[in-house]
Amino acid sequence: MIKIFEVSLSIDLKEFAEFLWQHEIPHRIIEDEETQALWVPRHVNAERVAFIYEQWRKGANLTDIKVQRPLHQRMNPLDFPWTISLIIISAVITFAIGFGSQNDLMRWLTITDFRIDGQKLIYTHLFESIRSFELWRFVTPIFMHFNMPHILFNSLWVWVIGRRIEQLQGGSVFFVVILWASVVSNIAQFWISGPMFGGMSGVVYAVLAYTWLWDKQARIPFFGFPPALMIFMVFWLILGYTGLLEAVGFGAIANTAHLAGLIAGLLAVPLVRMIFKREASL
Repeated sequence: MIKIFEVSLSIDLKEFAEFLWQHEIPHRIIEDEETQALWVPRHVNAERVAFIYEQWRKGANLTDIKVQRPLHQRMNPLDFPWTISLIIISAVITFAIGFGSQNDLMRWLTITDFRIDGQKLIYTHLFESIRSFELWRFVTPIFMHFNMPHILFNSLWVWVIGRRIEQLQGGSVFFVVILWASVVSNIAQFWISGPMFGGMSGVVYAVLAYTWLWDKQARIPFFGFPPALMIFMVFWLILGYTGLLEAVGFGAIANTAHLAGLIAGLLAVPLVRMIFKREASL
């Protein structure tokens, strides 16, 4: 991240921040007791942003300012290692388990070990995963998907929303949010359905709820996603509980993981503020 300027708290930056969001320029406004500073990722043209700010402070109307050249360079996917890793690992594991047909491999990735005896599913207790130090099991179910639309849908949302978290708050914050959401949503779904579930849907709900609540508590929107996106996802969650999505061919829906992920995302806001006070402050 690069600091563009630091000014007094008496200066209202809302109009300038809205201008940046209109041009899809990611940024952070960090406040302390007396000042506020604007930060942008390294791929953003910092000199151009500083120039536009000076013009605005001199009285120029932002609607009259022409963006004659891009305010940001082409983004390199390697700038988002955690987001890319999450998507790639999900793809590799999903194809490795044959979209749920390779039980021998799935046994090592489900939240508890299992075996199939005829038509009966037998699995160990959740605490057995802890006692045997197989702690990866509390996370790895998020990497297993059982059909192509499922993994494509989840990967798209992780790329759109997760990338913004990693870009603006850093890989450490993104890692904590994902780890927290994975464990909470996986445990919740296990208590309802047993170990035969998977997917990043709970994580998707978590990162969406996290960014939504963060912006709701901020004086100036930080992530900049439209609030209607949260309304749509809650509506989708309700549809899942009605059984309509399964009826039209979406397959079994891990509704509990979705709900738990949403709640985990909301709780991740105070968790991140507590762990990363300086990095995540506004």
